[in-house]
Amino acid sequence: MPDTYTGTAASSLDQAAYDLAIYYALRPELYFDPVATVRASNQSMPGTSVTFTIEADLAPVTTTITNESTDVSAVAMSDSQVTVTLGEYGNAVITTALIRGTSFIPFDPIVANVVGYNAGLSIDTIARNVLAAGSNVYYQDATGGTTTTARNTILPTDTFSSKHARRAVAQLRGASVRPINGYYICYIHPDVSYDLRNETGTNTWTDPHAYSSPDGIFQGEIGAFAGSRFVETPRAQVIADAGSSTTLTDVYQTIFIGQEALAKAYSQTDGNGPLPAMVAGPITDHLRRLQPFGWYWLGGYSRFREAAIRRYEGSSSIGVNA
Repeated sequence: MPDTYTGTAASSLDQAAYDLAIYYALRPELYFDPVATVRASNQSMPGTSVTFTIEADLAPVTTTITNESTDVSAVAMSDSQVTVTLGEYGNAVITTALIRGTSFIPFDPIVANVVGYNAGLSIDTIARNVLAAGSNVYYQDATGGTTTTARNTILPTDTFSSKHARRAVAQLRGASVRPINGYYICYIHPDVSYDLRNETGTNTWTDPHAYSSPDGIFQGEIGAFAGSRFVETPRAQVIADAGSSTTLTDVYQTIFIGQEALAKAYSQTDGNGPLPAMVAGPITDHLRRLQPFGWYWLGGYSRFREAAIRRYEGSSSIGVNA
C-alpha cells in the first residue's frame, strides 16, 4: 500500500506569518522649527499675541563739536515691533474597542507614534511656510544672476548655482545679519542640491567643510560652502508648474537665513508650551468603546527680521519641466 502523506491539505496548522514590527511611512526630518530662536523670555501676561520690540540704533556722529560752550542737539530714539499671533492647532483620531481588541499588534503605541509625528510635522510646516513668505525674494537666471523678473518667467535652465549661494551670503552680510555659529543656514531641496553639487569649474562645490565640533552640525546638513551651511531636505517647498507657462516648470524655493530670522510664541498656561501636548480625549459613548487621542498646540510664528531671510526661486535640471 503506498504511503499517505500528511501535508498542507490535511492540516490547518500551516498559516501565513506576520512580522510583529510596525513600519511607518517614509518621513522627512523636521528642520524649520528649531531655527525659531526668538522666543518670549519675559512675557508680561497671557494674551492672544506676543509683541517683541526692536530698538533702533542712533545714526553715527562723524563731525566734531565746534563750540565748547554749545550743547549738542538731542535726537529722538525709535523702535519697531514684531507681533506673533497665537492660534489653535490640533488633530485627533478615534479608535474603536474592536480594533484595539482584535489587532495582532498592540494598537495604542501605533496611534501614539502616528499622532506624535503629525504634531511635529504640523508645527514644523507652519514655521517653514512663514519663512517661505518673506519679502526678500530673488528669481534665478541661468547665468547665476537674478535678472528673471517673476516666478512665472522661470525656465528649466534657471537652476541654482554657486554664484547664487555667494550672492545670498553677500546680501546677508551687507545687511549686517549675524550668522549662526559662524555660518548662515541654507535650506535646499535635493533636486536643487544636485545642480549645485554637479556644477563644474572653479569656485564651485567642493568637499564639505570638516567641522572640529561635530555636535554643532545641523541635522540633514551636507556641508558648508561659500559661507553657508547647507541643510538638504525634501521639505524645501516645490511649487508645481509655477514657472514659465510654456514649459510648466516646477519652481523650487531655496532659503538662506541668519540669526533672529524667525520668532515663536506660545501659551504657557493650562499645560501648553513650546511643543504640542498629547491629549487623551474623553470617552463619552455608553459602552466606552470609542477612545480619542490627539494633539493640541496654542502658538504661532512670525518673521522677526526680514533682512535675515533671503529666498531664491528657480528650477532644477531633474525637476518636472513639461
